[in-house]
Amino acid sequence: MSTNLAQNFQQVCQRLEQASLELAAGAAAPQLLAVSKYHSSSLIAELYQLGQVAFAESYVQEALSKQQELEGLAIEWHFIGPIQSNKTKQIAQHFTWVHSVDRLKVAERLNKACADSGRRLNICLQVNISREASKSGCLPEELPALAIAVQSLPYLQLRGLMAIPNPTEDIAEQRANFAKVAALQAQLNQILDDPLDTLSMGMSNDLEAAVAEGATYVRIGTALFGART
Repeated sequence: MSTNLAQNFQQVCQRLEQASLELAAGAAAPQLLAVSKYHSSSLIAELYQLGQVAFAESYVQEALSKQQELEGLAIEWHFIGPIQSNKTKQIAQHFTWVHSVDRLKVAERLNKACADSGRRLNICLQVNISREASKSGCLPEELPALAIAVQSLPYLQLRGLMAIPNPTEDIAEQRANFAKVAALQAQLNQILDDPLDTLSMGMSNDLEAAVAEGATYVRIGTALFGART
């Protein structure tokens, strides 16, 4: 067992616990999503033995290889990377959650793949909250039409929003960005038949700000596994 991994896991859990103590009474505590892309199956297995169940990957082939190596473990696999249309069938078959849907074509292909296998898939819509040309995600003004369309697809369960705001060390700016995502979800809940319950936001450097603004999943990689080589 890696001493560093165990210590990192404990520290991240403590950060989440401390941030959660400041939440309003009755607010949901966030779940830790371990971002394991580029990290080995052995490290994933170690973290699983420490009690972490939900893991996130960004690349389909890398993820499928790890899933095969770790098939004896009851891991909950989340996909968080950009989605290529020709990978939707594999994603639908091998993941429980997809956090990075940003266009209807991808959602429709995921829905068809799920229909073929008879399973449902939890979906988050990725929003480009900082309007960065280099980032995936639909623009805020595109969200209502996309959300309504995705919620009508029978094999997809639309759960919420995912965002990766422009990185900043300014805590107030971090919170402002995450507050915008939470506000968008609140607006969607005024028009959708089934309310959204998931905000996938916050990473190693800004998880406290994300939790303060209502994150239900925080996606942590570096703080757990160390910097990627």
